[in-house]
Amino acid sequence: MGNVVGVRFKRAGKIYYFDPNDIELDVGEWVVVETTRELEVGRVAISPGQVVESQLTEPLKPVVRKADEGDLRRLNDLAEREEEALARSKEMIAQLGLPMKPRAAEYNLEGTRLTILFTAEGRVDFRELLRELSSTFKTRVELRQVGPRDEAKLIGGVGRCGRPLCCASFLSEFDTISIRMAKDQNLPLNPMKISGVCGRLLCCLSYEDELYCAMKEKLPKPGQRVTTPNGPAIVIGGNPLKETVTVKTESEATTEIPLSQIIVEEKPRKQKEGKG
Repeated sequence: MGNVVGVRFKRAGKIYYFDPNDIELDVGEWVVVETTRELEVGRVAISPGQVVESQLTEPLKPVVRKADEGDLRRLNDLAEREEEALARSKEMIAQLGLPMKPRAAEYNLEGTRLTILFTAEGRVDFRELLRELSSTFKTRVELRQVGPRDEAKLIGGVGRCGRPLCCASFLSEFDTISIRMAKDQNLPLNPMKISGVCGRLLCCLSYEDELYCAMKEKLPKPGQRVTTPNGPAIVIGGNPLKETVTVKTESEATTEIPLSQIIVEEKPRKQKEGKG
């Protein structure tokens, strides 16, 4: 068994796992951890617990210590430097005429490594920009391209529901969203109505997808013959939330009937052909 602790570096950011290093930690505490970008400050999101070692895909890096007042002051100072770095990188990109937009700047705790996150339509040759940034900031610089969803997460905003974007508020990872989810929920397949500010399908389509699928399993499929209080009919649709079925009767009348009043006719079995 291995002991692990979950740490998050940003609000609604992905949770990364570390070796607590026998340090007693509670959810919400600030810690200094060793990462691929050297030392960084994060917040405990999942208190230490044991997991089967076979579930760990790679050796865990350790929690170095609990963050002290000096570390937190350093974090605030770095936030100001990050804003300056972002503004300066925007100026350099404009001067070089590169088709890219810087969206965020991130320093590690020691300020020895700067990561610039940017968006672009395609691949960008930023070698000259990298040299200019390294020379200006006197530190190691990494340029990392992010997609539309990550861009929305970085910038934030308000969704069509009138609430802050889910990705910037609480979603730590993006689920796979498909157009099938919109179809299962009987939503209009208009890109303007089922897409978020990032231009991709709304993340919230996945929230009720499992429930809709379970409810739709209770309803007869379109084309099935059923018996209703108004006589025989054919199913042409249904509403899983209301648990109603829309049918067309033999008189060509269309009506919506509660599922409880529907009797689904069994399909007649095909008779086996005799061998000659």
